[in-house]
Amino acid sequence: MAKQISKEQQEILSQIVPIIAEKLYVDPTRVKMEASLSNDLGADSLDRVELMLKFDEKFNLCIPDYDPQQEEPQTIGEVVMLIEQYSEKYSKTPYQYGR
Repeated sequence: MAKQISKEQQEILSQIVPIIAEKLYVDPTRVKMEASLSNDLGADSLDRVELMLKFDEKFNLCIPDYDPQQEEPQTIGEVVMLIEQYSEKYSKTPYQYGR
């Protein structure tokens, strides 16, 4: 049974599916919350970096340069949560530089 996702998460997912599908040359129906970027979609480390740059541009992300508690996202769901956490539009607690 699929886990329920919020309206915001669904909105983010709908915006990143075409980006991921185009970049990784996969069918958009394979880009699901539980899909692994590497194992299911074939992303290598360069693909991951390029995808994050595209997401940064699209969502105006404010990810700190170094956050020891932030692990690299492994699944599409983790990417969605990262975008939700660090984008200006979706974040409940905006990141402030110099904190």
